[in-house]
Amino acid sequence: MTLSQLEVGETGIVKEFTDLEMSVKLMEMGCLPGEQVRVCRIAPLGDPIAIQVSGYQLSLRKFEASTIILQ
Repeated sequence: MTLSQLEVGETGIVKEFTDLEMSVKLMEMGCLPGEQVRVCRIAPLGDPIAIQVSGYQLSLRKFEASTIILQ
């Protein structure tokens, strides 16, 4: 399952990434393997997605969220 498939309020644990370039950017923002992420809000048209990770909120595009594989 990927982060983009979660609904508001659902949580998951980051397992790995599908895009090497994007993974570097996401890890710099706190989306490290083993971190718990929770979907806080989804924009009316589905893009972007606000998530809670490492104690703060982060906004990701749906494409970026689809590169994060959860446990």
